[in-house]
Amino acid sequence: MNMPEDRKSERHRTGMATRRAVLGDDWVNAAEARKTDFDTPFQDLITEAAWGHVWSRPDWTKRERSIVTIALLAALGQDDELALHVRATANTGASAEDLREAMLHVAIYAGVPAANHAIKIVRKTLSAMEGGEP
Repeated sequence: MNMPEDRKSERHRTGMATRRAVLGDDWVNAAEARKTDFDTPFQDLITEAAWGHVWSRPDWTKRERSIVTIALLAALGQDDELALHVRATANTGASAEDLREAMLHVAIYAGVPAANHAIKIVRKTLSAMEGGEP
């Protein structure tokens, strides 16, 4: 079911390059290796739409998109995706201070419980990135 790379759209190719720049080759290679016939259409969709269209737009930096994405994932309680995007800050340039400010916004606009829970995930992920707790 996998379409050969040379038959994919330009937006897909752009999206894959952006996805790799943000999440890193190791993560993307592992995600690509896990794809099945069932989820390949979904993976193609997010590569084109999220990474090729939204994340590749020139009006915001990867840092700015990273901060907004983290705030949205925190507000929505998407824990696994939140941790993934916190790890991606190593590639996007968003700092721990940026994430702290984002969590303050989450507290006000999405609720203190959502921010409190997300802060635990952000702290744990940042600590693991620095070689601290697993």
